[in-house]
Amino acid sequence: MYSMTGYGKGEYRSGGVELVAEVRSVNNRYLDLAVKSPRVFLAAEETVRSLVRACISRGHVDVFVSYSDKREKSKPLCVDLALARSYVQAQETLRENFPALKDDLSLAFLLRQPDVVKAEDGASLDEELKAALESALKEALRAHAAMRAAEGERLKADLLSRMAAIAALRDKIAVRAPRVAEEYRKKLTERMEEFLDGKVDETRILTEAAVYSDKCNIDEELTRLKSHIEEFYKICESDTVGRKLDFLIQEFNRECNTVCSKSNDGEVTKYALEMKNEIEKVREQIQNLE
Repeated sequence: MYSMTGYGKGEYRSGGVELVAEVRSVNNRYLDLAVKSPRVFLAAEETVRSLVRACISRGHVDVFVSYSDKREKSKPLCVDLALARSYVQAQETLRENFPALKDDLSLAFLLRQPDVVKAEDGASLDEELKAALESALKEALRAHAAMRAAEGERLKADLLSRMAAIAALRDKIAVRAPRVAEEYRKKLTERMEEFLDGKVDETRILTEAAVYSDKCNIDEELTRLKSHIEEFYKICESDTVGRKLDFLIQEFNRECNTVCSKSNDGEVTKYALEMKNEIEKVREQIQNLE
């Protein structure tokens, strides 16, 4: 069981290349991935996404990449011939208009002019940089998974504790529910005896009690709640549980609401409301699970 919230950092330092990858995630219904890295890694973005998707199934995930490349590499020079020709043409124009001026145009002069000769940007995604990126990112994902797993275990312990409370409340309702119809029959008998001077129509009482019992019967709801509780424990033993538990807890709510609406007994209603409170707390915690 994993939490969707976590952070991991990975580093690569070798041969003049220093690269840091960071992975940070928070809750989200689906996988929402954002990669923030220097342009040199643009060609490797799909590789980054594939590595993340292999480890994380949902949540808002930010991946940050920074690097320093201190390797000794030759930087080719780029000559802007069009700009150099413009300087030469400008020199010709000035000589025509000012013949008395000395002609000192030279290669050294052109080389000193801005942007005539420029060093090309040597930054490119070579195999070493790509390997550094993958190494650092995998390390960050491992650290991220370890943090999410630790948080997931804490969430699991809390969820199991609350589910035990829900199961106990369900059992209390199951014990109390059969007594409700019987108590109603007794009260109805007492009232009829009081108003009819002891002349009680037993058939009428049994009929009324049967109708009442049918209206407030919650055996099916209690059976489904028991089944849901068992399924909850099974799901908690798997790794990716968030979506499954999110659906299951909706079923818990549905059955609990039905128990509340059908119950005409204060004690059953009290237990059902306590159960709804625990179910809501479970639902909130599930939002943090992958």
